[in-house]
Amino acid sequence: MPKDEALSAAADASVSPALTFSDYKGEVFYDEYFDKSGQPRSGVRALVERINSLPPGDLLGRQQAIERALMRMGITFAVYGDQQGSEKIFPFDIVPRIVSPFEWGHVEAGLKQRIKALNLFINDIYHDQEIINDGVVPRSLLEDATSYRPECHGLNPPRGVWCHITGTDLIRHSDGAIYVLEDNLRCPSGVSYVLQNRQVMKRSFPHIFAEMQVRPVVDYPIRLYETLRSLAPDTSSPNVVVLTPGMYNSAYYEHSFLAQQMGVELVEGRDLIVKDGFVYMRTTRGHERVHVIYRRIDDDFIDPLCFRKDSVLGVPGLMDAYRNGRVALANAPGTGVADDKVIYAFVPEMIRYYLDEEPILPNVPTYICDREEDRKFVLDRLDELVVKPSNESGGYGMLVGPHSTAEQQAEFAERIKKNPRNYIAQPTLALSRVPTIVDGHFEGRHVDLRPYILYGEDLWVLPGGLTRVALRKGSLVVNSSQGGGSKDTWVIAADQSQLQTQTSDDLGQVQTQMQTQKQIQAGSQG
Repeated sequence: MPKDEALSAAADASVSPALTFSDYKGEVFYDEYFDKSGQPRSGVRALVERINSLPPGDLLGRQQAIERALMRMGITFAVYGDQQGSEKIFPFDIVPRIVSPFEWGHVEAGLKQRIKALNLFINDIYHDQEIINDGVVPRSLLEDATSYRPECHGLNPPRGVWCHITGTDLIRHSDGAIYVLEDNLRCPSGVSYVLQNRQVMKRSFPHIFAEMQVRPVVDYPIRLYETLRSLAPDTSSPNVVVLTPGMYNSAYYEHSFLAQQMGVELVEGRDLIVKDGFVYMRTTRGHERVHVIYRRIDDDFIDPLCFRKDSVLGVPGLMDAYRNGRVALANAPGTGVADDKVIYAFVPEMIRYYLDEEPILPNVPTYICDREEDRKFVLDRLDELVVKPSNESGGYGMLVGPHSTAEQQAEFAERIKKNPRNYIAQPTLALSRVPTIVDGHFEGRHVDLRPYILYGEDLWVLPGGLTRVALRKGSLVVNSSQGGGSKDTWVIAADQSQLQTQTSDDLGQVQTQMQTQKQIQAGSQG
């Protein structure tokens, strides 16, 4: 922690009471810190003892210092239509989430299995559609998916990989088991918060990180960069860019942060042009060819000649250049079909169909309202279930049955009857809880976890991910747009090799080598 922050923390501590877990109540939910008898679980015992031994006000002082640091760093997200302003500081809680080596090994294996199957599914539906022809996934459900893109039929992404960057949402139920809540394969966001949360936490607790052997996350930018480079056509020194819709997008902070961390250009659609079948970036030195685009724009907007004709965010002709193998896109167009919450219900069958394996990570039980039997069941139990639209995100457009009114249930019943394909329902799960600072003391708050998976030459899972926390008492909705915040996620290393990491110095060396190659090439051409 910088000196000024340490002094501020000390000043805050002098007027704040001691903060311990002595009065903490786990209640009826699965608590990740304490068992039912109130004893610390084995993986967090050392941290609980350390927090309980801190001087009065110390933890609160560090929390407040971190909040000031995050505000100075401008770590924000946007809430569309909020009357209090579009930019919000993403709330952060200093008490970390702890994941044991054994549990993380299980999660990592399950995520890799899932991404392999999803990638094979996406490739299949845009080619031979064997899983459809064999009746595993109903054809009508696929063709009615709003994110299904017939324009992508016959596409062959580099290495046969469609989903290069995935964020998969996981929850822990009251039984202690981990379930997959949903997959995010279009433009999964949030990893910038993971990296910045870790940065401020390490400054605040440097010794605890070393003692507990927390696995690092700092090498995500270089891993992402290497994944993107591996997709490049016909060159060993590709030019990689991040394509953003612009500063008014809710995740613009992340777009600019990742571009800066990778040392690549952040561009908007107006900065790119397709000429002679290739993609170029407009620069002060003239047009510069682009080989790989990490796009943070949905399919609808990337090319007005192929998708939405009124889009001013994309690049006319981009899809033709992509189809002809002259530029790589991550993620590949068309991957959003696997984000559909109805399609999600079939992922366990995809794993069995393509990999001949049983799923390592189970789905949450899901009722598909397009099925008459499921629809009747859902309509009879709207006060018990969580109902979600198939293609919404951010916690919007959903009904949490136990927390809803009779009027809201009647409204959703009409929506379901009018458009059953658009809705699924799931049991109201008792999400696990983690201690969180609320009004100067600890209270349990519900959490989920979004790990990030990169798929290039191989599969790599960021150790940990974004733990989102529902800061409103009793709320099960963790989305930032619905009042949620975040916590740092500490995956404990199984051995010393897992503490080694690639660093920004490694990324700098790669980029320096590439720049030298470009200069040599430019000189030989001149």
